[in-house]
Amino acid sequence: MTFISYAQNFEDIRLWRALKQFENGFYIDIGANDPTHDSVTKAFYDRGWTGINVEPMQAYYDALRQQRPNDTNLQCVASDSAGDLTLFGIPGTGLSTVDPATAEERTALGMDVHRQTVKARTLSSICEQHAQNRAIHFLKIDVEGHEETVLRGMDFATWRPWIILIETPWARDHTWEHLVTDAGYQAILFDGINTWFLADEHLDLKPAFDIPPCNLDNFQLCRGHAFSHPVSDADQQLTAALQRAEHAEAQLRAMQNSRTWQALHKLKKTLLRT
Repeated sequence: MTFISYAQNFEDIRLWRALKQFENGFYIDIGANDPTHDSVTKAFYDRGWTGINVEPMQAYYDALRQQRPNDTNLQCVASDSAGDLTLFGIPGTGLSTVDPATAEERTALGMDVHRQTVKARTLSSICEQHAQNRAIHFLKIDVEGHEETVLRGMDFATWRPWIILIETPWARDHTWEHLVTDAGYQAILFDGINTWFLADEHLDLKPAFDIPPCNLDNFQLCRGHAFSHPVSDADQQLTAALQRAEHAEAQLRAMQNSRTWQALHKLKKTLLRT
């Protein structure tokens, strides 16, 4: 079965290579954003996995609730303590942040930044309530400068994600990295966007990360992916037409299977014979 990749930098392909032998796996996505576009977890959800999505922005949270009914979707941010925080929201992007310095930089760049108050929870409390005794196969963190406070709210002695990937574009001088490595994880990869860590007890998975994604992974990029050809108006119209045709066929099959249609069809055949 061809693997359809939705993630922005092949993250889901790397994860699938390491974890595809496990059925009904479990993930945690901190800063989940859109349920499909650039999603690290979409391909896993489509294969029966479930998890926890943490997303404070209303539009993305609503979309997650609609498209991910089997997931636990939480409208909050992860932090080092519970309470209220100011979210600097940038609608329609994955660039919203609770880090004031990052927000100032994005305001200076002319981005449309809106302040709003959001609820904060620790990652440990989220795991305690919603992960329970589940194995956490991977934890993804994409929080735009808020990484350290997220990590300080996690008890890695109790909750042991097998794989952790943290978005860290360009910068490599992380003051927080010791919070992960001191907790029994090894940094195994920087892919240009994310730093990847493996739990010491799961270092047997490391060979899956030794080479970049390639055609041996049997994957295709989803329609509209940034690394693929853009979707044209004609493509969108064709997709809409195919969806309408599939809907019409489904309605026709439902009508043909109805008792009324079968009775009328039987009556017509009887009349034709007389």
